Amino acid sequence: MILPVIQMVLPIVLLLGLGTVCRKKQLLRPEGLAGLKTVVGDLCLPVVLFNAFFTANYSLSVVLTFLAVYLGFGAALLAGFALRRLAAPHGRFFPFLLTSAEGGMLGYALYGVLMGEQSGFAAVDLGQTVFAYTAFLGALTMVDGQQVSIKGMVRNIVTNKCCIGMALGILLGAAGVGQWVLSGPAGGIVTGAISMLTAPTSALVLLIVGYELELDRSLLRPVAVTVLCRLAVMGLLLAAVSFIVFRLIPYDRSLQIALMILYALPAPFIIPLFADVGDEGKYISTTLSVHTICTVLLFAAIAAFSLT
Repeated sequence: MILPVIQMVLPIVLLLGLGTVCRKKQLLRPEGLAGLKTVVGDLCLPVVLFNAFFTANYSLSVVLTFLAVYLGFGAALLAGFALRRLAAPHGRFFPFLLTSAEGGMLGYALYGVLMGEQSGFAAVDLGQTVFAYTAFLGALTMVDGQQVSIKGMVRNIVTNKCCIGMALGILLGAAGVGQWVLSGPAGGIVTGAISMLTAPTSALVLLIVGYELELDRSLLRPVAVTVLCRLAVMGLLLAAVSFIVFRLIPYDRSLQIALMILYALPAPFIIPLFADVGDEGKYISTTLSVHTICTVLLFAAIAAFSLT
């Protein structure tokens, strides 16, 4: 069992390490990284999300999983506000590092490495994505001193290319267009075109994440507290959501693995994009970096579970 796990984990470690080498050796400059992020965020990931929901099977389990994931992350956000004194003097952004997950930039990549396809992660990512662009950003805006409005949250959703890709995939997939197209004569053409765009996504994402890994030793105490709190909260959510979902629908191993990956992920990388983090930037980036390393270790355990 050890060798198959190593075969799945080693490419991830190598790509993360290659990203770090690219930063230290300046093989990839910041402007080049920005261009790479644009390609991934505005092209590859929207297509990945579109394809995941375009080819998904819509059923009661999808709705149930969406509600469980969304409400669970809401409870984690409230827990973050209740516990933020633990990370003092960095409590301002502590609640946001305790909830939601980096599904787009990391979840699909890890699930794809493990399962050989990425659409299975869509069932759990739907609740996470909607939560991130509604309750998560709404609370983040309030903490940042900006006025919260439904109009503003809707604007964030409808202008985000990943959300557009997801929405189109849901609309066409739920209407049955996805199954109709894929089973028809044009199915091979559509699948081939989408595969050309989605194939390099996992490698590019891991390269970017590795490039941005940053550890500040002076912040290790509050960062360790934050990461340990998140691991504890995500562990409780995994147990609770799995219990609720599989009490109401038949057990699905692929869905269980998707949930395990979801709750092993770090917090969303979008925090600095939507808030003026100021001096808290290093605390946030170090926390995300440490948790990303933890995610790789947890992924090894998940990979072992998938082989049992």
